[in-house]
Amino acid sequence: MILERAGIPFVRDPADVDEDALKTEFRRRNEPVESAALALSQAKALHVSKRRPGAFVIGADQMLVCGGRWFDKPKDKNEARDHLLAMRGRSHELISGVCVARDGGVLWNHVETTVMTMIPFGDGFLKSYLEEAGPEVLESVGAYRLEGAGARLFARIEGDYFTILGLPLLPLLAFLREAGVIAV
Repeated sequence: MILERAGIPFVRDPADVDEDALKTEFRRRNEPVESAALALSQAKALHVSKRRPGAFVIGADQMLVCGGRWFDKPKDKNEARDHLLAMRGRSHELISGVCVARDGGVLWNHVETTVMTMIPFGDGFLKSYLEEAGPEVLESVGAYRLEGAGARLFARIEGDYFTILGLPLLPLLAFLREAGVIAV
């Protein structure tokens, strides 16, 4: 959606990467979450670049950390509720990694962090939010969509809007211009 709205032509080609195994390994080694987000984006871009010779392949991934805890996408509404309760009235970080690969090699990568502070919402608000948001809450690591009803959950946001959506677009566009992939 982000690339499409920015007018960047692309082909969607999902990578077959075991994200859980990579995250588990980074947690086991006590690596920074930024390293995990970057490694996931690189793994995706490199995997697809091997089957798309000559193409500039973009891989991206996003991690959420609150109070030192790494969050994954909720599996169901109950887990989404638990995630939101854990972040209620607190700040959390969204870390987005992006990588551009070509022919099995990394050309460029970038990690960007945003800090988001949720309001101390009540249980009634949470219940109505989850009903209104519907199954889309399961598609986001934070169980919210800032571009929709999820915006009401926040008191403050520090960082780039596109990074929150999952892709640090402005640094990516700068690289693509510099590499001659898109016109200035």
